[in-house]
Amino acid sequence: MADELGVSPTAVRRHLDVLVAEGEAYTRESSPRGRRGRGRPAKLYLLTESGRARFGHAYDDLAVAALRFIAEHEGEQAVREFAERRMAALVANHRDALVAARTPAERAEVLADALSREGYAASARSVGSGEQLCQHHCPVAHVAADFPQLCEAETAAFAEVLGTHVQRLATIANGDAACTTHVPTARLTDPDQHDPESEQTSAGSVPKDRQNTAPIPAGGESV
Repeated sequence: MADELGVSPTAVRRHLDVLVAEGEAYTRESSPRGRRGRGRPAKLYLLTESGRARFGHAYDDLAVAALRFIAEHEGEQAVREFAERRMAALVANHRDALVAARTPAERAEVLADALSREGYAASARSVGSGEQLCQHHCPVAHVAADFPQLCEAETAAFAEVLGTHVQRLATIANGDAACTTHVPTARLTDPDQHDPESEQTSAGSVPKDRQNTAPIPAGGESV
């Protein structure tokens, strides 16, 4: 964070401590991954609900009311089709860049950049046997809490555009620190090629004990 902002680590900690004191963020100890050097354990800073609200959730009430109206008058399938069309439009804006990326790490990074431009504050990193995609903000989290079809359509869109099945580990809509998706890299193919397994992917396919808890902390930055 200090390198990204061009300030000292002490200045970063001071600003983060202010956010914690004001209830905009909270801390927890980072889980150890591999060997750790001497000194105090790394500390993760995570946004609270109040902190996320600073990004704005425009028209949440209107969106919820509109989707509820659609569900009542047209059925749940209509809500699902709306969610799928919304994600298809988002992905279409960035498909050329995604197709141009040839390695798994590059493609996950391009997707993270695309999501960030759409307001999701996303990042990607290599973890174990794949890439971990984290969305640290969700512009529709409050709506998705009532309509999980939005999360399901998003997960399916990731699988389609990445050319492999993916596993959703956590979502902000379910109260987690970030929306976290595991992208296995062994079978990553051309996004324009058909992958039967991608059709099986949705938030509902994740075991219940994995849907709400990410095994690797996400959504925070170590200092």
